[in-house]
Amino acid sequence: MPAHIIYASQYLNFSEKTNRSQLHRLTGVDPVRTEWCAAFVNAVLEKNNIAGSNSLAARSFLEWGESTDQPQRGDIVVFTRGNSNWQGHVGFYLDTVEYNNKIYYMILGGNQDDKVSIMYYPKQLLIETRKIKMLPDTESIFL
Repeated sequence: MPAHIIYASQYLNFSEKTNRSQLHRLTGVDPVRTEWCAAFVNAVLEKNNIAGSNSLAARSFLEWGESTDQPQRGDIVVFTRGNSNWQGHVGFYLDTVEYNNKIYYMILGGNQDDKVSIMYYPKQLLIETRKIKMLPDTESIFL
């Protein structure tokens, strides 16, 4: 299990209202007033000595890391959201499941139903899957 997923998991079920101050300390943004999925991903990465996108935009991760067609646990996934080309959602890939002949990605992320949670997103909403660029000095971050 990647270390950053273990780290992110400690925040599961933290709500933007109930755990507002803890999430604010982690992400640097007020989760009640800011779309915070990218802030959560960036904070988790940075706490694990992995450079993030340094942006609050989910789609900023489209240029982050390396593209992959074979998602692995811990990779970053970016999905469409709304009808605009700038909107999106970003989280950590955990698994792929099939239900009623449709493919879903299991995602650990922030601002999913206003909390840190694991949710299933239809693969058809996927824009891109990105993996961490492995550098010799960062390989030790995984367990």
